[in-house]
Amino acid sequence: MGKTRYTARTIPRISLRDFASRIDDITAQLVHAASTDGFFALTDTGIAVAEIESMFRRSEAFFALPAAQKATVPWSPRNVGWERNAQVRPSTGTADLKESYQLQFGANMRDPDAWIADDILPGFQADARRFMDRSQHVSEMLMLCFARGLGFPDDYFVRAHDVARPEAQSVLRLIYYPEQDRDAPAREGYYRAGWFDAPPTPCCVVAADGHRTRKGPHADWDLLTLLYQRPGQSGLEICPGRESVTEFAMGDEWTKVEFAPGDIVCNIGDLLMSWSDDRFKSTFHRVKAPEDKEKDYWGPRYSMAFFNQPCWDCKIQGPDKKYPMVTGEEFNRNAMQRNFAALKAKVEAMEKEKAASDAEPTASASISVGA
Repeated sequence: MGKTRYTARTIPRISLRDFASRIDDITAQLVHAASTDGFFALTDTGIAVAEIESMFRRSEAFFALPAAQKATVPWSPRNVGWERNAQVRPSTGTADLKESYQLQFGANMRDPDAWIADDILPGFQADARRFMDRSQHVSEMLMLCFARGLGFPDDYFVRAHDVARPEAQSVLRLIYYPEQDRDAPAREGYYRAGWFDAPPTPCCVVAADGHRTRKGPHADWDLLTLLYQRPGQSGLEICPGRESVTEFAMGDEWTKVEFAPGDIVCNIGDLLMSWSDDRFKSTFHRVKAPEDKEKDYWGPRYSMAFFNQPCWDCKIQGPDKKYPMVTGEEFNRNAMQRNFAALKAKVEAMEKEKAASDAEPTASASISVGA
């Protein structure tokens, strides 16, 4: 198993201060960041540290509820609701060991089962909607800049992601990774979705490079992701290397993403990579689990990701028309099909490797796993 190669590069920190008067400079910085690593951190966004921490406390209160109460807002294929250990990564063939609660703006949230009831968490819906609106405002500032950078009208991406429409699909995902047991063995092998419903002890997954991960390597499908993290709870690492949106590929050098309190870490998704005719890069990233028993943080990790996803019926095609025109619905479906095809190939390879190992029991004793 190869050792992870790290590089000391840093992602750009881009200030949104005086946005209206500095829009040309901000646009240039964003376009450069999007065209290189595909990741950057935002400062001076107008969202105070206290606002972010308040929403984190709301998230923490939700995940602290008994499973039976969280199950009153079950995950659905509309990408809303609560799930636990259900997302399987093609890069590892295993489920991420986390819980998440997906919230949207549009018609998908009109189901009474979509929002946790006020008698369980009073005021949760109002606070979450307020935070989603704040995240949408920051997103629209970035959309304006990226539209200019690609030669589209200023409101081009904003109209495609109009959260006032019933067809809106943008998502706020609240995420919880349980505390890690320093002595628990890392999980090997693969699990199909639903198999690993509730681990008996907090543990993690061994990635291909031998490192323990909480969330396996992946690229986002959306236009743009805004990630909120608590200081001291990062673990986020990025690995550039994709040259086209149709590639399921990453490089071999990882970078640890550092951030300051109040920073919003952003990344380009597959949708914007396609919409820019591959000019902007959707970068693979992961959340590494703690490994050093003395230096690393082993407690619970909370994060919040705001995924900008287009309305189902909007038309998607880059300025040079490198890819055929598709709707938002078609793009999501195609992305899922690529993802599942990669997952199937990964699982089949792991099954083949396991069968070969079972057939030669003496050889398996020499396999080194871990970090």
